[in-house]
Amino acid sequence: MLNEDALHIKNLGYCYKRAAQPVIRQLDLVVKEGSRFGLFGPNGAGKTTLMSLMTGLLPYPQGSIRLFGKEIKENSSFVKSTIGFVPQDFSFYEELTPAENLEFFGAWYGLNSRQISDATTTLLKVMGLQHVAGKPLKEFSGGMKRRVNLAIGVMNNPRILFLDEPTVGVDVQSRNAIIGYLKEINRNGTTLVYTSHQLKEAEDLCTEVALMDGGSIISQGTLDELKQQHRQEGLEGLFLQLTGRDYRD
Repeated sequence: MLNEDALHIKNLGYCYKRAAQPVIRQLDLVVKEGSRFGLFGPNGAGKTTLMSLMTGLLPYPQGSIRLFGKEIKENSSFVKSTIGFVPQDFSFYEELTPAENLEFFGAWYGLNSRQISDATTTLLKVMGLQHVAGKPLKEFSGGMKRRVNLAIGVMNNPRILFLDEPTVGVDVQSRNAIIGYLKEINRNGTTLVYTSHQLKEAEDLCTEVALMDGGSIISQGTLDELKQQHRQEGLEGLFLQLTGRDYRD
């Protein structure tokens, strides 16, 4: 049922070993099913760590992360079948072709041979990769690699898709195609949780945003609500007002 919580985080905390301070501090966050949710913050705010926690890549010693009502650290099989993840770093085998990568990750998701074949054929077409389906990824441009990365992330038709800088380093055409595809799968029911430094792109994609700094959420709402509340015309001005204009390492 739509409008239930796709993701519900409460009192989440995380500290890396030997770190002086926690990177995530008593964080609360709710993402509704069907939304296109943007998570933004300066470098060092904790976004990538939070992504790793939300997708089950890092264990969390404090707090709760519930995915469609299920605590993720107690339901690993459910998490694996329910989420897709497109990391900022490429997550594939460059020596293999796009088709071989999709077949490998489809098997990892637990899809059967028919599901793998159908999804591979569809995604190669959707991502404009049919003409290079038999070439190794090491020969691909950055934009083509980004599209393969995205295809792997949606191979299992996830209910919720996490995206960490999915268009970094790509040309305008590839960025346009990727954002268009994300909107399409969202219309078909996939919840999106997206982070990027491309704030103009984010304004076009996201229906709701949260701003993060110092390991906590400092503001959350629809973009229109937050712009009106803080008297800003766009996400960039809102971002700078709430997180400051100083350099961040």
